[in-house]
Amino acid sequence: MVAPAAASAPPADRVAAPGPGLGAARRVAYGAFAIPLAMGALPLYVHLPKFYGEVFGVSLAALGVLLLALRAFDAILDPLLGAWSDRGSSRKRLIAWSAPVLAFGMIALFSPQVRGEGPLLAWMGAALAIVYLAYSLATINHNAWGAELSSDPDERTRITATREGLALAGVVAASVLPGILGAGGGEAAGLPRFAWLFAAIVAACLAVTLAAPQVPRAAEPPRPVVAGVADALSDGLFRRLLVVFALNGIAAAIPATLFLFYVADVLQAEGRQGWLLALYFVAGAAGLPMWTALAARAGKTAAWAASMVVAVIAFVWAALLGPGDVVAFAIVCAMSGAALGADLALPPSILADVIGRRGTMRSTGAYFGVWTLATKLNLALAAGIALPLLDALGYAPGSRDGDATVALAIVYAAVPCLLKLGALAALFSFSAASRRAA
Repeated sequence: MVAPAAASAPPADRVAAPGPGLGAARRVAYGAFAIPLAMGALPLYVHLPKFYGEVFGVSLAALGVLLLALRAFDAILDPLLGAWSDRGSSRKRLIAWSAPVLAFGMIALFSPQVRGEGPLLAWMGAALAIVYLAYSLATINHNAWGAELSSDPDERTRITATREGLALAGVVAASVLPGILGAGGGEAAGLPRFAWLFAAIVAACLAVTLAAPQVPRAAEPPRPVVAGVADALSDGLFRRLLVVFALNGIAAAIPATLFLFYVADVLQAEGRQGWLLALYFVAGAAGLPMWTALAARAGKTAAWAASMVVAVIAFVWAALLGPGDVVAFAIVCAMSGAALGADLALPPSILADVIGRRGTMRSTGAYFGVWTLATKLNLALAAGIALPLLDALGYAPGSRDGDATVALAIVYAAVPCLLKLGALAALFSFSAASRRAA
């Protein structure tokens, strides 16, 4: 457990004893490994089921069961991996160990050397388990390392903003590279080539990131890993922040889950998805400096709250759009994308302040392990909420029925806005609790 807070401890987003700034070059060096981490996530969630289902003819039902089991195991493992990571003295070393395993696993995953449904399922299961383990270990330690790099609250925001900006570049690259590399051969040719390119990018970015500074940290004493997880979960302020993060994350994940359906059936603009997504992510990257500056001036919780208001005002209009309203939706994408920058940069920075508010960064990996678990649960809950709700309202993919598309537009836009407002209320509660703890 961390040491008791002093009576004069500052609020969670204003930590005392700030450390020196790293400088832009060192922040970029640290953040470089976010590029392959972001690149690797997209094929796992978007391309993998279609790749094994369409290219190799594996049963979708069997794929669904296997993916559900592996993703559940992966999510549950995250807090334990984070707490185990706290036992070591070097997060760099753990990232360096996991990087080649991640690269090897991706190549194996998209270049299966067996045929037949049973062998293919076994191959995919083994390769995906390797990828999930390496990916989680690298992600948790990269995020925890960023939290430990500085005790200055504004520098923490600059660190996370740099990392997440580079991650957005990785997402955009992963969205276009499989198609480019596939050329005339389609997904079957593009994804194996992407995996090899991904391995090269992992190696290059790892070399850059390992040159970044690391604050010396003492390894935590050996103890059951569940004790580290208990440390995080027993922190009341962290639990309040986790509620904000979960509500806000589900609000963002529902549109991500329904985006392709919305563009195809509400806007009737299938084929425009790529550039609309690119516009959203580019706007997110462009908004990062603005939210970083506002957080330094007004405080992180105030800046995050402002971004939620902007997101609701911008995105609620998507519920009113219809066939052909592509330009109007592009404006929605640009404005809501600008708010995305705050969602990326500020929550991890606030979490770092919560962990360090008592003067020590204890159980950092455990905190970020629980945080990573929440991120994955957000995606699962979004699908679990949105898809059954649409089915109950009479929508089916490809439907152009007026009532069905209205239902899709409402679930796509209005439901996330209500969840955002819930997150905003929870954020005010968190902010008040943070001030009381000061």
